[in-house]
Amino acid sequence: MQSIQQTTDTILMVRPAHFGFNEETASNNAFQVNDQSLSVIEIQEKAKAEFDTFVVKLRAAGVNVIIVEDTAEPITPDAVFPNNWVTFHQDGLIITYPMYATKRRLERREDVLNNLSGQFAITNHVRMEGHEAQDKFLEGTGSMILDRPNRLVYACLSPRTDPELLEEFSRITGYTPVLFHAVDGQGQDIYHTNVMMALGETFVVIVMDSIRDAEDKSDLLSYFDATGKEVIDLSLEQMMSFAGNMLQVRNTSGETYLVMSTQAYESLKPDQIAKIEKHTRILHSPIKTIETYGGGSARCMMAEVFLPHRS
Repeated sequence: MQSIQQTTDTILMVRPAHFGFNEETASNNAFQVNDQSLSVIEIQEKAKAEFDTFVVKLRAAGVNVIIVEDTAEPITPDAVFPNNWVTFHQDGLIITYPMYATKRRLERREDVLNNLSGQFAITNHVRMEGHEAQDKFLEGTGSMILDRPNRLVYACLSPRTDPELLEEFSRITGYTPVLFHAVDGQGQDIYHTNVMMALGETFVVIVMDSIRDAEDKSDLLSYFDATGKEVIDLSLEQMMSFAGNMLQVRNTSGETYLVMSTQAYESLKPDQIAKIEKHTRILHSPIKTIETYGGGSARCMMAEVFLPHRS
């Protein structure tokens, strides 16, 4: 039996065609800023350049990157964040998810999944997107942080993370849900769990100050303790620099990297960097345009592919 991996050496990324500020998602994403300093075309060009630089760095580190080109039509301003609409699992399962913003629902692409089936063995495709009709949402690994070997799914409740759908995901996958509430410095619900928490093989980076409820806090800490994760605590201020939005990946030689944006890296204190580097290397890339107008960062840009290769 193959052991369950927490990290993968293969990620899927979508090269943006029409990246830009999305009014629909801004209603509950406090990280998005439409500062009007760049034209629509400048934003698109800068986003493409940031994406390309990021891919070059990942590939130079030995990570497999599958690049999907965004479509010219329909226009999908957030297509660069594929982790919200699909997850790929080690047993060959694919799950597609219900999305809060109607524009974002257009990002789900059968052609992408069909292309992957040439290279990977896909055994099952569970479609959860039907729940959009009931205004219930669960946005992939934006909403959920998966501890794959320990079969735990961490999630903070928000308009984009429905507790009933989390239960449904848990039934499908055999994961145990760990639900909690998290808010930003203004007391607003944090829209995605992956902006305040990142889980590595042997550590967790988390904004403990975002969790106001003492019971939620102690539950989380006991899970981290039981699963052998060193807790690396971030501040709310660092979270607003996307320091929570990180993903640990492996390269083809088995070395691991915690991937983050340059803005996130520069917000870290030396002792936090030292703690992270005890566990893994750090890889960072500048994606300021994507962060500013899209309200998402490095982790959101990477959909992890755990599917088994076709023999």
